[in-house]
This record gives sequence, structure tokens and C-alpha cells, in this order.
Amino acid sequence: MIDQTISHYKILAKLGEGGMGVVYKAEDTKLKRIVALKFLPSSIMASEAEKARFVHEAQAAAALNHPNICTIYEIDEVDGQQFIAMEFVEGQSLKAKIEAGPLKLDETLNIAMQVAEGLQAAHEKKITHRDIKPANIMITHKGQAKIMDFGLAKLAGRTVVTKEGTTLGTVAYMSPEQARGEAVDHRTDIWAFGVVLYEMITGQHPFKGVYEQAVVYSILNEEPEPLIPPGAGRTGVPMELERLVNKALAKKINLRYQNVEDLLVDLRALQLRPKPSAVSQPPIKAKVPERKQPWLYGGVAGLVILLVAAALFFWPKKQPQETLTSIAVLPFTDISPQKDQEYFCDGMTEEILTKLSKLRELKVIARTSVMRYKATTRASKKLAPSWELPLFWRAAFAGKGTTLA
Repeated sequence: MIDQTISHYKILAKLGEGGMGVVYKAEDTKLKRIVALKFLPSSIMASEAEKARFVHEAQAAAALNHPNICTIYEIDEVDGQQFIAMEFVEGQSLKAKIEAGPLKLDETLNIAMQVAEGLQAAHEKKITHRDIKPANIMITHKGQAKIMDFGLAKLAGRTVVTKEGTTLGTVAYMSPEQARGEAVDHRTDIWAFGVVLYEMITGQHPFKGVYEQAVVYSILNEEPEPLIPPGAGRTGVPMELERLVNKALAKKINLRYQNVEDLLVDLRALQLRPKPSAVSQPPIKAKVPERKQPWLYGGVAGLVILLVAAALFFWPKKQPQETLTSIAVLPFTDISPQKDQEYFCDGMTEEILTKLSKLRELKVIARTSVMRYKATTRASKKLAPSWELPLFWRAAFAGKGTTLA
């Protein structure tokens, strides 16, 4: 068919072929744009059932107007051949991306969000795709995800165009109820979405088998391997992501996400997670000079402890009951611009408290009593007016970010 003209479309190249049709790249000679034309394959004798399903595909997709769903332009028939003219999406399929290896978490969540938003738009129109899989999701060069092929879509209230008990869809992405030949609703798309999400993260399919029957058995009876193998730790994969995938793949339909809206809420929460949780990405170290010089912090702590010891050594020994000195080491405050040194501040507080508590001449206020003043702006006199320190002591320990009473 290459170089032939069908209606006002000039066939340029063959793009692909599947059980529900063959797709060509074509030029719309009227509007001067590149489109994709989908024809029923010649191997199918164009039964009335197949024709009805083909028309349903066009009607289902044409009813949708969403940036993450392939746009349908028209449906027509020429010389007994029905075809759909649709948006030509330039890029690569999600299947091809996954075959190159697992995706990074940020990219996975970005694609997942777009696909989920497209499904949400379809479900709001009472349309169930029923064949969500990586091969039916295109990714443009700008990273935009497009859901393709509503050939198996079922409009709510329409008569099913296949005989009772016949299953539609690709076996590896079928939900348990779909594999059993039962009636399905939008939650079967949520299951398939969970399978696709699992593949993007691991690069593998959650339900394996050499034969279709084995895959169906796995879908109905087996649980997928964890995203993180036992004993491997949780490096890179947030626990919330594993929980999300497991909920989408719940075999009992009532335990699955009941709508895409709830799934989207959890996906957005994952996108807002702290960056160190990213898959395949090591923790990002802030480029702060202080963090590159840990000896400087150790020196400061050591100097503080030495000053305490010196003060105690020269402290007058008169009237021990009246001169017993009490001290409170208030929590250190992180004043760095990046605010990423809190762990060090807490560690220094603990270290100084431990060292000072070993001095018999000094009464150290317990850590539990002082930690409640973390990040307080109140003056030390107001916090503990009865704790009196000599001028030398105050000079030795006074400093920005540290308060002693």
C-alpha cells in the first residue's frame, strides 16, 4: 500500500501491525499534515463483529480530548476497507524504553502520572481501555506519554461485540477477572497500570510463564516478586511505591484501587518525596564547605570540652555545696544556608552532654529536659534563671547557634 492514496491520505510507510489492525504513516493531502491510518488486517474477513469493534474504537477514542490520549481525526471506509485517521505520535513506545533497562524513579513517576491522568479522563467518560500495556503507550521526544489503541475499549451500556466467555486483551496484562472471562470495569485498567508500573521499575514482568496458560495461572494464583529482593535493603525504592504497586495488583478487585483519582493522589505524594529516595540515584551531597571539613567540627567540639575542663580546674573549691555548678547544653542550631547539618548539630549536642556528665563537679541538665527548647528563640535567662554561670564560663560557651544557661 506504500505510495497509494486512500481517500485523501497518501500512504508513506508501515508503522506496525497487531491483532486488531495494521497502522501506516500517511500524509493528509487536504490539511498537509502527517497522520497515522489504522486498517483492519487483511487476514481478518471483516466480520460484522470485527467491524463493530473497530467502530467502537473510533467512537471511544474520539469522545476523549486529553493531552495523554492519542487524538482521533476521523473514521472512514474506502473500497470495503475501514480505517481510522489519528494523530501521528513521533517517539518510541514505552515497551522499547523498558527493553533498554529499568527506568529511573523520576522518569517512572513522570510517565505513570501522565498515563494515570489519561486513564482518569477515559474513565470519567465511562470508557475502559482493557488493553493497557507498554506497547500501547507512546513517549514523544519531549517526554509526553500518549495512550494508544482503544480497539478493545468498552463503552458503558454498549453491547459486548464478542461472544460470552471470550477474553480480550494481551494475556500478560490481563486482570484476574479479565483472565477468567468475567465482566470488567475500570478497575481492570488499574490492574494493567500496576503491571506496567512494575515493569518500568524492575525491567521485568511480574507474572511469568513460558505458555499463556502458565501466565494466566500466575496472575490468578501467584504474587509478584518484591520490588526489592529480601535482604537487599531499601536502597532507592521508597516503601510507599511498593505499597502502591501491590495495591494496584490486588487480585481481589475490592482490595484494589477503586478509582484512578486515589492512585493519582499517592503518585503525587511520591513525586513530592525528598530527593534522596530516588531509584538508581545515590544520595546527593550538598556542596557545603563545612561538610567537606569534618575535622573542623571535631576541633570545635574538642575546644569546647577543653574549655570546660580548664574552667573546672581553676574553679574555687570553697563551699562545695553552694558552688556546685549546673549547666544546660541547649540543642545546637543549624545556621548553614542549605539547612542540611541538623544531624551534625544533634550529634555535637549529644557528645558534649556525654563528656560533661562525667565531671563530678558539674551538674548537667538531662538531655530530655533541654531538647524541648530546640529551635527556641527565648533568652537563656528566661529558660533557667536559677542556673548561674561565671563570666569565664559564659564567654567560653556563648556562641551563635548554641545557648547555655
